[in-house]
Amino acid sequence: MQESAKSKNSKIVLALDFPFEAPENRGEILSNAQGILKAVYPYICAVKINHHLSLPLGTFDGVKHLVEQIRGQGLLAIMDAKVNDIGNTNQVIAEYYYAAGFDALIANPFVGWDEGLKPLFDVSKRLGRGVILLCYMSHKGAVEGYGQNIIDPETGGATPQYMSFAKKALKWGADGVVVGATVPDKIREVKKVLGQNVDIYSPGVGVQGGAAETAVEAGSNYLIVGREIISASDPALAAQRLRDSARGV
Repeated sequence: MQESAKSKNSKIVLALDFPFEAPENRGEILSNAQGILKAVYPYICAVKINHHLSLPLGTFDGVKHLVEQIRGQGLLAIMDAKVNDIGNTNQVIAEYYYAAGFDALIANPFVGWDEGLKPLFDVSKRLGRGVILLCYMSHKGAVEGYGQNIIDPETGGATPQYMSFAKKALKWGADGVVVGATVPDKIREVKKVLGQNVDIYSPGVGVQGGAAETAVEAGSNYLIVGREIISASDPALAAQRLRDSARGV
């Protein structure tokens, strides 16, 4: 990621989160996604794909073609699977998405380590791929889960759930964490724990109210941006402006 960001001079991760289309329009969905990628790739460093495309296009059909295009444009491909199951299932999920060409997966630390995320980390390290953990999401309801207070098993004191996840990201050797651009105060807190050891990916710029400059100033390494780019009348110009805003901090 660092090499890609440096070569592209960009902190922007494009989220190809398209709105719902009738399944019979799969060809149009794929064509639109390919067109967006062709227009914006000079201004981004990676692409994140979610169920918005994997469900209608199929992992080893349309999505694999997109991943090949992404990799061919010198970018990294991240699968936002939010992996959140028992260990055996998590391992199989990882094997399939990595077989489709993805460079990294996003996973949910709520399931824990033993018989939870450990098998996913094992597969990822064996194949030289990355794991990004959710730490604090960008939507308002995130406070109900990621923002709740828990009892720290080591100290016995109260601590925010997201701070516990930040510490686990360090302990487990994660390659990144997700902290919403909508909560710059949380970015600062998590950055103090992670330092330069684990990068912060921040979604929520634009439509959800987060600002690129504010997130970067707070400590974000990469900005995940979807609707602000793909819904723009000129996606390339939108991506370029966001890149320049983040780069100018």
